[in-house]
Amino acid sequence: MAEAEEPAGDPATASPRPLFAGLSDISISQDIPIEGEITIPVRSRTREFDSSTLNESVRNTIMRDLKAVGKKFMHVLYPRKSNTLLRDWDLWGPLILCVTLALMLQRGTVDGEKDGGPQFAEVFVIVWFGAVTITLNSKLLGGNISFFQSLCVLGYCILPLTVAMMICRLVLLAGPGPVNFMIRLFVVAVMFAWSVIASTAFLADSQPPNRKILAVYPVFLFYFVISWMILTFTPQ
Repeated sequence: MAEAEEPAGDPATASPRPLFAGLSDISISQDIPIEGEITIPVRSRTREFDSSTLNESVRNTIMRDLKAVGKKFMHVLYPRKSNTLLRDWDLWGPLILCVTLALMLQRGTVDGEKDGGPQFAEVFVIVWFGAVTITLNSKLLGGNISFFQSLCVLGYCILPLTVAMMICRLVLLAGPGPVNFMIRLFVVAVMFAWSVIASTAFLADSQPPNRKILAVYPVFLFYFVISWMILTFTPQ
C-alpha cells in the first residue's frame, strides 16, 4: 500500500482537545452586517399613538370632538336603531342644544320687570331636571344603560325641537295671526314626534319588554313640555 494507516492512539494517553478549538476556523464575511438595533415595530408604535390623545394639539382635539357631535346630530336627524349615542356618549351636544334653545326662548324685559315668559335659567333647569328625572325612572325600571348614556340620548334628541324653535322665530317675524299660529303648530307637532321617535329608537332596547311603556311615557311628557314652551312663545 502506498500510504500506511496510522495506528489508533490510546484514548487515555491522547491530549484533550480545547473546548472552543473549532471557532478559529469560522470566518465572517465582510458583506454580512453584524451591527443591529432593537426597535419597536412601526405599526405597534402607530397604534399606541393613535389610541392616546395626550400628544395631539388642542385644535385637533376640538375638531375631533366637533366631528363626533356632528355625527350624533346626523343619527338624530335620521333616527334608526343604533348604539352610537350609547357607546360614544358625550354631553357637549346636549349642552349646546340646551343653551341655544334657552337663548332663543329668552324674552326681553321692560324696565327690569319680568314679563312672565321663560327666562334662560328656567329653561335650562327644566331641560336638565326633566332629563335627569327620566334617566332615574329608566334606571328604576331596570334599564341597562348608564346615567350619562341616557342624558346623552335625551339631550341630543332635543335637536328637532331646537330646529322648530328657529323656524318659529322666523315665522313670528311676519307678525301674529291665525295662519302664523297654524304654521307654528304644524312645525312643532312634527318636530315633537321626531324627537320622541328618535329617543325611543335609541332607548327602546335598553328597557325590559314589559316596562317599555312606563319608560316611554315620561319621555313623551318631557318633549311635550318643551314643545309647549316653543309653541306658546311670543316675542316682546
